[in-house]
Amino acid sequence: MKIFESIINHKMNTITAEELLKYADQFNIVINRSQARKIAEYLRGKNINIFDDAQRASLIKEIAKAAGPETAREVNKLFKELTT
Repeated sequence: MKIFESIINHKMNTITAEELLKYADQFNIVINRSQARKIAEYLRGKNINIFDDAQRASLIKEIAKAAGPETAREVNKLFKELTT
């Protein structure tokens, strides 16, 4: 299971705005290009572990600042699906 976590965390820490837009569309999460860019810039190089509750909560707060609280809630739902 650790390899699965590593793959997901690596993708989260190296995601581009274009990839983020593609995934958002795939999972019916509404974000615009500017929001995707801000989120991707925040994630890049942070080595965030979305399987760690505290780190995930901090990340969701940052997403809420960049993309709004509704988008942050939707992303959090997706993270919960990925981590359970």
